[in-house]
Amino acid sequence: MSFTLQLFLFSSLPCILTLLLLKSSFYSSKSRKNLPPSPPKLPLIGSLLQLGSSPHHALQAMAQTYGPLMLIHLGTVPVLVASSVDAAKDIMKTHDKVFSGRPHLNIPNRVFYACKDIAFSQYGEYWRQVKSIAVLHLLSSKRVQSYRQVREDEMVVMMEKIRKANGSTFNLSELIITLTNNVVCRVALGRTYEGRRFKSLLLRLMEVLGCFSVGSYIPSLRWVDWLSGLNRKADKVAKEFDEFLEGVLDEHVNKNVDGVQDRDLVDILLEFQRENTTGFRLERDMIKAIIMDVFTAGTDTTFTILEWTMCELLRHPQVMKKLKQEALEVGQGRSLITEDDLDRMPYLKAVFKEALRLHIPLPLLVPHQSTEDIKLQGYDIQSDTQVLINAWAIARDPSNWEEPEEFKPERFLKSPIDYKGLHFELLPFGAGRRGCPGIQFAMVVNELVLANLVYKFDLALVGEENFNMCETNGMTVHKKCPLLVSATPCS
Repeated sequence: MSFTLQLFLFSSLPCILTLLLLKSSFYSSKSRKNLPPSPPKLPLIGSLLQLGSSPHHALQAMAQTYGPLMLIHLGTVPVLVASSVDAAKDIMKTHDKVFSGRPHLNIPNRVFYACKDIAFSQYGEYWRQVKSIAVLHLLSSKRVQSYRQVREDEMVVMMEKIRKANGSTFNLSELIITLTNNVVCRVALGRTYEGRRFKSLLLRLMEVLGCFSVGSYIPSLRWVDWLSGLNRKADKVAKEFDEFLEGVLDEHVNKNVDGVQDRDLVDILLEFQRENTTGFRLERDMIKAIIMDVFTAGTDTTFTILEWTMCELLRHPQVMKKLKQEALEVGQGRSLITEDDLDRMPYLKAVFKEALRLHIPLPLLVPHQSTEDIKLQGYDIQSDTQVLINAWAIARDPSNWEEPEEFKPERFLKSPIDYKGLHFELLPFGAGRRGCPGIQFAMVVNELVLANLVYKFDLALVGEENFNMCETNGMTVHKKCPLLVSATPCS
C-alpha cells in the first residue's frame, strides 16, 4: 500500500466512522419503531402469492393469525390491512384526514385521465372541489328525486320483458344489467345506449379495472404490464371510452338546454364549466373522468347488489315469502309499488342490509393511503402506507354478528346499524371523507326494482348451477354464474 493511500485512509477515518455511526443510528431508530404484526414475506414480491385469487378471503385468514391490524408487503409496497370495527373506525373516522389519500395505481391512472375522477383522485383541493360538485349538484337528494320517472320507466320496461317470457327460463342477471345501464345512461347522458358495442365497452372497462398491475406494486417490474398486454388493453379501453364521451359532450354542447328542467349530469357539468362561478375551472377531461366514475360505480355496483340480493332470496324461500307478504300489504292491489311506498317496507330494507353484509360489492373498498406518519392503536404507521379495509371480513366477524354466515334479514329489524358510513360493522360504501357519495342513487333503484319483482311475480331458480355462490375475481365481486329463473305473474 502506497504512503499516499495510507495517508488518505488515515485522514478519512473520522468521516468513515461518522457515516457508520449515522447508519447504525438510523437502523437502530428504524428498528425501535413499533410496526404492526406482519406475515413472512418473500424478496421483491412480498406477500403477493399469499393473496391468491380471492384476496379478501386470504386476508381474513391471515388476520386470524396476525391480528385485525397487520402490515403486509405487496411487492415493495407496505400495506396496512384493517379487519376489525375498531381498526376501520380509527382509520375512517378518528384519523380520517390522515388516511384520505389514494395510492398511485397504474390502471386507474390510465383509464381515469390521470385520476381526475372522484374515487381515485389524490386528496387535496382538486378532490374537494369535484366531490363538492358531486354531492351538492349531481347526487343530492333533490337531484336523485328528479330522476324518479327515469327509474320507474325502466323498471316498467323490465317487468314487461319478464311478463313476455311467459313462464319460460330467462337470464335475470342480464335484465338487471340492462336496467341499471339504461338508468345510468339516461341520468348521466340524457338517453340510452343499448348497442352491443357500448355494453362490451362497459364490460371491458370493468374487467381492466379489476386486473392486477405488477407495476403498481413492483415498480422495477413495471415492464411486465407492458409485456403482458395489460397496459395496451387499458389504453385501448380508455381511448374508446374517450371517443364515446367526446361525442356525448359535443352533442350536449350543441343542443339548446335553456328552459329544460330535466337536465342530465353532462348538462350540469357543462354549465359549471361555462359559468365558472366558484373560481374552479372544470376542464373537459375532468368532466369525462367524473362521468366515467358515475358509470363504473352506478352501473356495476348497483347491478351487483341487486343480483346478489335476488340470489339470496331465491335460495331462502321463507325470506322471499315474508318479503312478498310485505309487498302485497303495501301494494294493495295497485299496478305497481312506487317510490313513495318504499319507506313503509322495513323488511325490504332489512333484506338489502343483510345482502350487503354478506356480499359487499368491493370487499376491500377502494384503497386508502396515509398522508403522514401517525401512531395507530399503538403502532407506528409511516406516510405513504397503502391501506386496505377488509369490509367483507368485518361484516362476517362473529364478534360483531351472531351466525355471521347465515342470511337472516331479521337481525336488522330492531338494529340501528345502517350502510351509510356511520356504523363500522357494515361498510359496503366506505365511510368518512372518501365514502361513496352515490349511496342514495344506487339504493333507490335497487329497492324499487326488488319491491316490484316480488310484488308482481313468483320467481324460481332454474338449474343447480344457480345455487352455486362462487364469486368472480376482480375489484368488484360478482356472482360467477348468471341467475337463470322462471317467473309466474301473481294473480
